[in-house]
Amino acid sequence: MTGFTLDRLGWRPWLTPLSEDELTDAHREALVDRARAASPYFRLLARDPEILHARTKTDQDIFHHPDGGLPRAERELAATATSRHNGCVFCASVHARFAAHHSRRPDDVRRLLDEGVTAPQDARWRAIVDAAVAVAGTPAALGPGHIAALRAAGLDDLAISDAIHAAAFFSWANRLMLSLGEPAPEAGA
Repeated sequence: MTGFTLDRLGWRPWLTPLSEDELTDAHREALVDRARAASPYFRLLARDPEILHARTKTDQDIFHHPDGGLPRAERELAATATSRHNGCVFCASVHARFAAHHSRRPDDVRRLLDEGVTAPQDARWRAIVDAAVAVAGTPAALGPGHIAALRAAGLDDLAISDAIHAAAFFSWANRLMLSLGEPAPEAGA
C-alpha cells in the first residue's frame, strides 16, 4: 500500500505485538487510553510500558493541550506534512483526517496528500508545512527564514513552538512506525 489517503487504514507489524489477553494492568496504564489496546501498533509498543507511557503523554501534550499556541488543526497539519514528507502513509492518513476535520479544509488537506508538501496552500499553511518539512528532513534545515515566515503568517512564539514540536515528534514517530511495520487495509474493509 503506497497511496496517501484520508481513508482509515490498518497497520501490520513485522514483530509480534502482545495480544489483548496478554496485556497486564501495567500495559493498560501505559496505553493511557484503553481503546488503544485494539491497535497492534500500541500493543507492540506496550512491550516496553514505561517508554510507551512517556511517548503517549508527550503525544497528548503536543496535540491536545488547550492553553494557547497553535490551533489543533494546524498541529495536525504539521504532523500530516511531516508524515507526507517522510513517506508514512499510515500516520499521514490519521493526521490528515484530524487536520481536515478541525480546520474544515478537506480540499487543502487532500491537495497536500495528493500533490505533496509543495502543493499550493495559503501563506499560513505554507509557512507551517515548510517549517515541518525542514524539521522532518534535518532539524538544522529549519532556519531564521522559516521562523520569519511563521511570524509573518501570524504565529506567536508559543504557536511556533507547537508547530516545531508536532513536526519533531512526528519525525520520530514516523521513523519508528516505518521501522516496525506497514500500512494495510483496515480490518474488515
